[in-house]
Order: sequence, then structure tokens, then C-alpha cells
Amino acid sequence: MKALYQSAILIILLLGSISGRSQQITLADSVTAVEDTLFRELDEVVITATRVPERIIDIPYSVVRLNYSNYQFDRKIGANDMLSAVPGLFLQSRYGNHDVRFSIRGFGSRSNSGIRGIRILLDDIPESEPDGQTRIEAIDFNSIGRIEIVKGNASSLYTNAPGGVANFINDIEFDNSSLVQFNQAGSFGLFRNGVKAAFRTNKYRLLNTYSYQNYDGFREHNNEFWHILNTVVETTPSEHTRLTILFYFVDGMIKLPGSLTKAEFELDPWQANPKSVSRDEKRITTKGRIGIRYNATFGKKLNNDIEITTYGAIKYFERTSREYRIINRYGLGFSGKYIHRHKIGSRTNEIMVGGDLFAQPARSEYYDNINGQRGDQINQLTSENIGNKGFFLSDNFEILPDKMFVLLTGRYDNIGYHLEEETLPSRKDQRRFQAFTPKIALNYKILSLLAVYGSFGYSFDAPAGNELDSPDPLYLFNSNLKPQESQNFEAGIKGKLYQRTSKWFKRVLFEATGFYIVVNNEIVPFEVLGDVFFRNAAKTHRLGTELGGLVEIWENLNVEASYTWSHFRYQTYEALIIEIDTAGNFIQTEKDFAGHIVPSVPAHNLYLALSYSHPFGKHFNVFAKMSYQGISGLWVDDANTDETAPYNLLNSVVGVDMRFGRFSLMLSGGVNNIFDVTYVGFTNTNSADKRFYEAGAPRDYFASINFGYRF
Repeated sequence: MKALYQSAILIILLLGSISGRSQQITLADSVTAVEDTLFRELDEVVITATRVPERIIDIPYSVVRLNYSNYQFDRKIGANDMLSAVPGLFLQSRYGNHDVRFSIRGFGSRSNSGIRGIRILLDDIPESEPDGQTRIEAIDFNSIGRIEIVKGNASSLYTNAPGGVANFINDIEFDNSSLVQFNQAGSFGLFRNGVKAAFRTNKYRLLNTYSYQNYDGFREHNNEFWHILNTVVETTPSEHTRLTILFYFVDGMIKLPGSLTKAEFELDPWQANPKSVSRDEKRITTKGRIGIRYNATFGKKLNNDIEITTYGAIKYFERTSREYRIINRYGLGFSGKYIHRHKIGSRTNEIMVGGDLFAQPARSEYYDNINGQRGDQINQLTSENIGNKGFFLSDNFEILPDKMFVLLTGRYDNIGYHLEEETLPSRKDQRRFQAFTPKIALNYKILSLLAVYGSFGYSFDAPAGNELDSPDPLYLFNSNLKPQESQNFEAGIKGKLYQRTSKWFKRVLFEATGFYIVVNNEIVPFEVLGDVFFRNAAKTHRLGTELGGLVEIWENLNVEASYTWSHFRYQTYEALIIEIDTAGNFIQTEKDFAGHIVPSVPAHNLYLALSYSHPFGKHFNVFAKMSYQGISGLWVDDANTDETAPYNLLNSVVGVDMRFGRFSLMLSGGVNNIFDVTYVGFTNTNSADKRFYEAGAPRDYFASINFGYRF
């Protein structure tokens, strides 16, 4: 394995790195695009998740953009099906798409449920809760047109985003009206069906998608079903204004198999935790959101932009674990920004100011869980309100004409929690966290398509609502839990090389990034009798490198590679450990974890892929890809008591895209985990009863067929 990684590093250093996956041309483009058009596209790929639309080459930190064409033939159950190639992003799929753990530079690796430390947006509107916790049931990958990822500290622009931002954007930028009916079937009872309708006139665009997914799962007690409806309406009242209405509704259920001990995993990795079965642990979700956005460009030189977004959400959840819990949440949010571009002497300057407001009241009911059924007697009733307000600004100044820029950003956050218990004993509690997080970044363009960059900034990550739960039953909130803060250093190089006349190695896209992070008061989970609570670790040092690249070896024959090296260690960490001894007694001990490796983050994460597309005549385009992923072992807890075995996965996908006049037909199929490797795909960090292990997916097959008509 060590030799393999050393060879892979050598290959990647030759290739470089990226965001290149996000800029592959589509199969149709490979037939019709001329070289000048391709060259222009490489220079004009724009990212909006940085709050100010900028070309990738002009952004002074690591960013990635993927288009639908990059994953149109893939399985698309969970985010890991599309995003595994992104350097620096480590995903662990727990239950399909609904508990995928996102981890960037160690942020998010601690969340045993949902996404934490990374801001998740859907059409630039936070899908993350006000406290930063996120589940992504509402994201339909048949509706998503592009995915943008900002890697590393984004706290100077977004609340609770020390690890970065992932923005999923619905496919509203279509050129023609069309209707597509899509179907997918696969192993373990997978069925996905739906329809996508896109209509366009001179002033209006309408996107409407409906998807239904049913999946039995590869473990016992792991079935799920989901209905997802997405609607986007966009109108242009005048040449320089735009009004957008965004709506979604999702309804579904997923059963949870739970985590296993090492002995249980080695005996049968597909079994469920017996406790999870007896409790019929599950999540029932019904939620909807509607948003309205107004954009305008104005001024004599059209050098002013304004954007105003308001949105509201209703969410209903049922959760069964040790208790049966019903949650009703209502959210109301507002976001606005103003961008002004002007000259200071002969230098360009771009300034942005903006703010976000989000309030979410909720009521939670607690009942006995009787074999998965709700008890008749309510045990506890609580009302809560979580709100955050933040104000941000940025200034991008041109130091050397079209060569060197300095970007200054900063954000003030004020996050408040209020919790009241309405049943006896009646109690109230509240916590408030606030901070200002600045960042400075430099970008120097050696050539028009080759740039070096560096940044330094602070991050602030307030505890999420569930992280504030007190292990002491006398209190509602854990008064000892502090925000997690960090200092972030980053430097890198990115480039896009294109030889118009060469048949070999025509395109090379690359980026290499190094980072060093000092985390203070790191928030880490621990368990008490099966319930998860959180505490602060003193200090962690994180050192890492993210490399990746794409090379077009021959026309439409691409090799893609990414590699992430992570060296994360506790510098100081004295913790209270609550465990159960062999006799079943509840014991508390003090332990020192200084020098230990941070769990749930692999030291090595390698991805390689070889893909080829080829047109046959005017109507057929074929595509094939073989990909490999190698993950080193993961420590399962702060004490470093056990490390999971490294694993290597080989996946394949083939597809054909056929067009006959206005009609189209897309066929694809693939095999994941070709050699049927049994491995730990998710680590339940710091489990008090040693239930650290959850199996990754075994070999599975899938096939898709999409019918389309273009008006």
C-alpha cells in the first residue's frame, strides 16, 4: 500500500491538481465544440459560492465546480457518487444520501449524524440550519445543474463554515425547452423514477422536477423511500433585472441499522445493531421551502449589483431512538448583498457588503419508544428558538494590472439559542455566541491561466443545538461548551494549459494546495449510555496537502487524479471519559490524548480515473470510465484504541447518449466495488460502548434509462 501511495504521489505531482473534473466538456460538446470555444470555456468557468461571481483562476483559494455532464451517467444515490474525486473532500456514506459525512480538512469529520462544519447551500439559500447542522434530503441530483465547492475556511463570508461551502444549484440555465423522464434500477432494491420539465420563453424559465426513490439498503433494517419536488421559476422583467422563485417539498422515511462492535462487524457486517431493530430506529421527514430572489444590475457603467433573497421553511420530523421524538420547526430567513466595481486611480476595486438573518423556532415532543411506536403519555415538551444574524464585507483590489490582487473579507456573527421546558420541572436556558472573523488572501497570475495564491484567516464555529445538550440532567444546556476557533494558513498554485495544435496532452488542468490549521477548543463527541454529547478538546494542529489534476492524453481520453494527505494531531487534550466497564458499571476517568491522531480522517485519500468518450456518426456518443479509490485506515476514537483497515475500491460506468431530431435516449450502467471488498465505510466516532463500525456498500449494479424530448 505504501508503494502504491508513493507511486500515486509521483503521478499526481506530474499531473498537478484540480478542480479540473468540473470543467470537462460534455459528450455533445466533444462533437461540436471548436478549439477556440474550448479555450474560452477554460478561461471563463465562474464560481458564485464565494458570494461574488469570479472566474476560478481569479479566486485566491481552492475551489471546484462540477457540471451535470460530469456525473450524468453515474448512479446518483448520494453525494459520494458524484464528489469522490474532489481533492480534500472526504465523504463517508452512512445511509444513502441522508447521512453522508462531509469532511474538508478535518472539519465535519466529527459529526455522527448529518453534516457539520461545512455550509450547505441549495441555490445559494442555506440548507444548513441556523446552528450549522445539515441534512440534504431535499437535494435531487437529477435536478442539479452544477455543484460548487469552496474548500477551506469560509467563515469570513458564511456562518459556521470553517471547512468550506458546498453549493448545489438547480439546472435553470438551459437553452431549450425539454421534457425528460428518467428511470434507474439497481442492487438492493434500488428504484428511482421521475420527470424533469424545462420550459423557456423570451422572459421566463420554468424548471420542475419530481423524483421518487425506493431503496432496501445493503444492511438489515436499512430501507428508505423519498418523494422530492423541485420548482424554479425565473423571469427577467427588464434587461438588467431578474426575479426568481425557488420551491421544494420532500417527504420520506429511512430506517437506521446503527453501528456495530468489532466482533459483530467481523461476524456479519450487514447485520443491524440489535438495539436499533428493537427500537425500530428511523427518521420520518416532511419539509418544504419557498424563496424569492431579486437581482438587479444598474449604474451608467453597469458596475453595481444588488441581490435580495427572502425565504421561509416548514419542517416536520419524527425520530426514534431511546425516545420517540416529534419536532416541528419553522424558519424565516433573509439575505442581501450589494457589489460595487470602480477604479482607484488606474486600479480596479470591487467591494461587497451584505448580511444574513435566519430565525428558526421549534417545538419538540418526547414520548416513550415502545418497539418503534409512540407511547401515549408525553414525557417532555420543549420550545426553542435558534437565530443567527451576520454581516459580511469584502474588498478585492488590483495591485498589479491583471496580475496581482489582494482580497480582504470579514464577517461578524451573532448566534443565539433559547430553550424552554414546558413540562415539569419547568426550566429555561439560553446561550449566545458572537465573533468577528477576518481573512486576507493574495492571488498572483504568472500567466493568464496560471496563478499562485495564499491566505490567512480566522474561523469561528459555534456549537450546534444538539451539541449543546447537557450530560447533566439538571441542566438544559452544557454551560462548559465553548465555540471552536481556528487560525488557517493556505497556499497553492492552479493552472490550465492548452495546446491547440497538439494531438497528445492537449489539455492539462491542475491545482496543488497546502494548508496548516491550528484549532482551539475543538468540539468532539462522546457517548453516555448510548446518547451523544460534546466537549471541547484543547488544541489541534492540522497539516495537509491537496493535489489533483486532469490530463487529456488523446482526444476525449482523460486521466484524472486526486490525492489528499492529512496529518492531524492533538497538541494538548485532557478529557473526561465516560465508559462502561466489563461488569456494565458506569465509570468516569481522566485521560490525556496529547499526541494522538484525530479520528475519522484518513492520512491518505487517493482517487484515479480513466475515461473516454467517442462519437459514432451524428447521433451516438458513448462514454466509459473506470475509477479507483484508496483510503488508508481511520482511527475510531480520540484514544486511538483501534484503526480500521485500509481499503481499495474499483468502480466502472458506461453510457450512450443518442439523439434523433428532437428525441433523445440515454442509457447507462455500472458496477461499484467490483471486487466486493468488505470495509468500514463509516466510523461512529468515540462510541462509549465501542460501536464504532458501519460497513460500506458491497458490490452493487445499477442501470439507467432516460427518455427526452426537446421542444
